[in-house]
This record gives sequence, structure tokens and C-alpha cells, in this order.
Amino acid sequence: MTVQLIPVEGIGDIAAGDDLASIILNAIRAGGTLLEDGDVLVVTHKVVSKAEGAVKTGVEADRDYRRIVEQEAVSIVRRRGDLVIAETRHGFVCANAGVDRSNAVAGTVVLLPRDPDRSAHKLRSKLERQTGATLGVIITDTFGRAWRRGVVDFAIGISGVPALIDYRGRPDMYGRVMEVTEVGVADEIAAAADLVMGKSDGIPVAIVRGLDLPAQNGRASDLVRPPEEDLFR
Repeated sequence: MTVQLIPVEGIGDIAAGDDLASIILNAIRAGGTLLEDGDVLVVTHKVVSKAEGAVKTGVEADRDYRRIVEQEAVSIVRRRGDLVIAETRHGFVCANAGVDRSNAVAGTVVLLPRDPDRSAHKLRSKLERQTGATLGVIITDTFGRAWRRGVVDFAIGISGVPALIDYRGRPDMYGRVMEVTEVGVADEIAAAADLVMGKSDGIPVAIVRGLDLPAQNGRASDLVRPPEEDLFR
């Protein structure tokens, strides 16, 4: 299997009310590419949030930023100086409840979409109607990881692809039955796509092509470990 990662350039800045699906599709066509059955569109949440109006204005000082973080968090897991590790209403545990000042106009911050799975489904439905192709959509954000340095893109909204591939009960290459192996395939796709998107290159969308995925429709909530299984809190 050969997998292609195709950056989608020319998206530009996004404002509340923009038709994100049409903007993405026009940029893809302008780059000389056509969407194909099985393609997965990976989209950073920033452009989704901006299109949906999930932006706060009047953020002029650090105290304004901290206040918004507190509003977006349902619980504070850890604090260290100005850094807050918080749980969001979606169940994600991340820095500053996903409230982000990067790639935002001065005096504003970008929030997470209210329902990223729903956002992914709406975007996928529009793109499928306009192209006739069967697609998947993954909306991403950048999170840190317990015990590991560096940040990685994770799936926070999913439509048309599985969140997990469950290998439990299958034999490994030596015939031993696997008991605990679940692969977070949506997170793997999100991290792979970020290799061609970058954090400062203005490329918020990539096409991942050539995947052979099970016919499952996952949700980002499938990836959230329930509290009773969480050994880090």
C-alpha cells in the first residue's frame, strides 16, 4: 500500500460564515487535483472554528486569555505557572482547554468547535455532494502527550473513517492472540497529514490518499479514554 500526503494550498484566511467546503474544493481544483473515492481530508480546527465563528475578541491581556481558558474548561487537571492542563466539554485533556492565540488576529483567540464530529460530518457531506466522491474528513488539533516531548496533531472530529481499528482477538504474526491492541488510526492519519501542513506555512488542509480503511464511521469521542481507565489523573 502506498499512501500519498497532498497539501492543499491557497486556502487563505477564513472568516465567520465562509463556505469552507467550497473554499477547500476551489483550492484543490486550483492546484490541479481532483478528489477521489477513499480520500481523507484532514483539516486543522482553526479554519473550521473561524468559519463557525468560534472566536473570542477583546483579548488584550494575559488575564483575558486566562479567563477564557477557565470558561472553556470543565475541569483543571494540572497547573504550572501560566500553563493549564484542562479537560474540555468534549472530554479532551489538553493545554489551555484548546484556546489558541497562534494563527489568530491580534486581540482574538480561537476556540475549539462546539461539536467537532458534527462539523466534520457537515463538511464531508458538502464535499461529497459537490464532487460525487466518497470521502472521509478528520478535524485536528495539536496536543502534547504524557511522558513525551513535542506536540502531535490529533483527531478531534471524525466523519467517514474509523477512529480505532481493533485487533483484539486476532492472531499476531506468531499466532499469539492479541488481547489489548487497538490502533488509533484517526490520530495516525492526523499526525501524518501534519507533515505536509506545518504550523506556520498557511496550509490548513491536506488530502491523504491510498488508505485501505475498514468501512466504519468513527467519532472522536471513541478516542477519549474514560476516567476509570486513565492512569495519569
